[in-house]
Formats: sequence, C-alpha cells, structure tokens
Amino acid sequence: MNSFGRKFRVSIFGESHGGAVGVVLDGVPAGIPLNEEDFTDDLARRKSGQRGTTPRKESDRPVILSGLFEEKTTGAPLTVVFANENTLSNDYRNLVTHPRPSHADWVARQKFHGYADYRGGGHFSGRLTLGLVVAGTVAKKILEGVEITSRILEIGGCTDAERWPEVVENAMRESDSVGGIIECRAEGAGVGLGEPFFDSAESVISHLLFSVPAVKGVEFGNGFACARLRGSQNNDPIVDPSGRTATNNAGGICGGITNGNPVVVRVAVKPTASIAAPQQTLDMTTGTVQELRIRGRHDACIALRAPVVIESAVAIALADLRLLDRP
Repeated sequence: MNSFGRKFRVSIFGESHGGAVGVVLDGVPAGIPLNEEDFTDDLARRKSGQRGTTPRKESDRPVILSGLFEEKTTGAPLTVVFANENTLSNDYRNLVTHPRPSHADWVARQKFHGYADYRGGGHFSGRLTLGLVVAGTVAKKILEGVEITSRILEIGGCTDAERWPEVVENAMRESDSVGGIIECRAEGAGVGLGEPFFDSAESVISHLLFSVPAVKGVEFGNGFACARLRGSQNNDPIVDPSGRTATNNAGGICGGITNGNPVVVRVAVKPTASIAAPQQTLDMTTGTVQELRIRGRHDACIALRAPVVIESAVAIALADLRLLDRP
C-alpha cells in the first residue's frame, strides 16, 4: 500500500511524469503553526543542482490544499501537492520492452499487467520522496524538543569527504554511478517510544526507511559490527538514573524501546540503476539479451540528495510512535 502509520498516517500519490505528486497526512494534531515556507529548507536540501545530481529542474513549490486554516493545522487531513513541470517522457519509451537492470521497470510491468506508468519510473520514482520530506517537516513539529540530523558518511566506498567530488566525477566520466552510506541521529527522543513486539522502534523506523527508493540496508548502533564483538564489548552500561549509558552501541534502542540515548541509524544507498554506460539485458520484444542504452536525466549519486529524505523518514516514524505513546 501507499500509506504508512497508525496515528500519524502518511499517504503518497502521483507519478514522476504525471500532473503532480503529493502527500496526505492524517492524524496531524490541531493547532500546529504551519505555512508553505516551513517546507523550504528541507525541500532545498533534496533539490538537484550539485555535480552528480540529475539536471532535471523543478520548482518543487508546495501547495497546501487542505488541513490548514489561518496558518494552523486544523486536525483534518493535510494535503500538499507539487506540480511536475519539467518532464521528457519520450526518453523512457524504449524501457517499456527493454527494462533497466536493477530498476522497478520489469517488476512493475509484471505486477500491474503492463498498466503501470513507465515515464520517469512512474510511481517508483525518487520524485515521490517529496511527500516524505513534507511529512518529515510536519513530523519534526510534532516531535518538539527532538533534534534530528543526518549526514553522509561514505560515497563510493570513500570516507574522505574531500575526495567525494572526485569519486562522483570519476563515475560520471565512465557513464556509471556510485552509492553511499548515510547516518541519522535523533537527540532527545526520550524513553519509551516503541510498541513491542512487531512495532518496535527499530521495526517501525526500518519499515519506513526501506520504502525510500535505493535504500538496501539499515543498521542501528553497532549494527552488523556487533556480531563480531563479545557481550562485554557491546553492552552499554547505564551510568545514571536518567538511563544515560557510557556507550551507545545499541543506537538508543533496547528491547525495541527508545532508552533516552541518541537514536542512531545508518542506511546503505545503492548506486543509481539508470546509468549511461551500455548494458546487456533482456529485450522483451525478442526474448534475447540485447544492448540497452538508457536515456533521460538521472543522478550519478543518489546519496548526495538522500540525507534529508532519510532524516524525514526517521522523523515520521518517531512522530507516529510518540502519538501512540502519548495520545
């Protein structure tokens, strides 16, 4: 389904080259100050423009259609839309029968019996993350007192930030792409968020993070590294009655419940599937493997624009858990 959440419910709609994309937020508490300018900073962080991002330019101006009156949320569903203004749909015609490797083209065709909108990736496009960023902005207002930040840790296997432009440039020169790793931290989430068993804090956050296109891995705290440690090395001793711990190997979550320490989560973002280099892959018109050349405008490194999307996903999940915990 295209909806997430129990108390703070997020529903996204639209396609990359359709008339518009947008989001409906249900369960937003009434009385929260809000206007269209409140979305500006986070939307700007998601925009393309820097080297290695798509040359597609959109104004990304949010239009609030419902749920707001005199710059305060009303408690009714909040609907925000974005017009799609700069589309080159003909670039995608050859992908109808010659789907991109590691993209949603083939599975979407099979699942929806050929009716899915293929233009620009349709409903599977990263453009749909505009709705997540909007929801994240509202979620941060719900999470008053919680500071959520995100940053890139690695691009193309390189941890030296000064070399990232070179790594991206090298990939572009070879008509290729690179992935990255992004870390998000939530300070001040408090103790008690998370609903065992199946709505643990990790479960809810991971569910939303894996809905972000190109995310292929999620870990909290030490993550996979803890499998190589002993309990004496991985445990987080509690040092005061507030629950503060000497270390934060658990990433701020124990037993599926936030423990008052910073929630720390990292995600792996895969290299962009749409690359300019020719690839050998199935052509459905002939039933044989043929050379595919992908046209269109695509990011060489999705991770460059992803931190705010990851941050928004974490905020949405925590806001839903907070509203469940404090009706």
